Amino acid sequence: MKRELEPMETRQERREKKLRKKKEQIPQHGKALAKIYKNAVQKRATKKQP
Repeated sequence: MKRELEPMETRQERREKKLRKKKEQIPQHGKALAKIYKNAVQKRATKKQP
C-alpha cells in the first residue's frame, strides 16, 4: 500500500539520484595537491635537457 501513495520514480530518476550520491562521496583534493603538481611540472620544465 505504501507504493500507491508515493509517486512512481522512473528508472532514469533513480539512476540520477544514485549517481548524485556516488559523486558526493568522491573525495575532493585541496589546493595542497594542486601546488605539489604545479611544482613538479615547473621543475620538469626548467630541468636541463641533455
